[in-house]
Amino acid sequence: MLTTMPVTLYLGAAGYCTHPERLTLRGGSIKPVPFPAGFACIIHPVHGPVLLDTGYSSRFFDETARLPNALYRHITPVVYRDEDSAVHFLKRIGLLASDIRYVILSHFHGDHIAGVRDFSEAAFIYLPRAYDAVRSLGPIAAVKAGFLAGLLPDDFVPRSLPVNSQPKRWAEVTEHAGVVVPDGFPWDEVYDIFGDGSVLGVDVSGHAEGMMGLLLRTEQHTYFLCADAVWSSRAFREQRRPHALASIIMSDRREYRRNFDKLVQLHQQFPDLRIVPSHCQEVLRSWGMGGTEL
Repeated sequence: MLTTMPVTLYLGAAGYCTHPERLTLRGGSIKPVPFPAGFACIIHPVHGPVLLDTGYSSRFFDETARLPNALYRHITPVVYRDEDSAVHFLKRIGLLASDIRYVILSHFHGDHIAGVRDFSEAAFIYLPRAYDAVRSLGPIAAVKAGFLAGLLPDDFVPRSLPVNSQPKRWAEVTEHAGVVVPDGFPWDEVYDIFGDGSVLGVDVSGHAEGMMGLLLRTEQHTYFLCADAVWSSRAFREQRRPHALASIIMSDRREYRRNFDKLVQLHQQFPDLRIVPSHCQEVLRSWGMGGTEL
């Protein structure tokens, strides 16, 4: 039992971008395929509705209307309609944007933060080094890092609740919150997001500096929302890393490989644990998209 209490989980996506599959999956098709901009709504029994990321919004197009930001839009063509937004998704499950108390940001790429301005009453949770890595970048460097500063609200920093920069070893979480970690779990350290063992953050950097995945469980299943540690479930199932060209957009290719291998190990040792990459069509077709409680 990796977490102490069950939550309710909904998976959705707000728009998608397109890439040749081969870029994200070695040996894949050269044809462009859609990569949904996934997000999750977590209903915590104490803290209420929480979002992990937001997907795209119409602001993405405003922010990429002119150079150099326009390069982002041309390199990763985006398809999005307003009815695809996280806000509209929440309405389908009976929630308003104002109901969201926290938005957890796995990392600061535009397809993960484009909707944060829609949640004006939420606090933002993230690993400090994720924001530190992008906050002072110049225009060209920011685009290369996938960061569009104008997507963040002006009061982003005052509303931020960065995760304590010191992770806990499993023994500490077990002692404090009663979490039971199985032998052989690939990551040694976690972040106890709410201090109660219910939602645990895992550093899965490599694709982006300070990228964080989340461990949680519902009444039925245990999940690892692994952000962009892989782009698809096929990657870890078939042990197929992305094409070497994908390393151009990575913050640290060696760290990416280490976390990729840990994800493969996680799947092999705990096949019943549901791994959720942010951009996987297969996962969203099976476990999300329609506002289905998981």
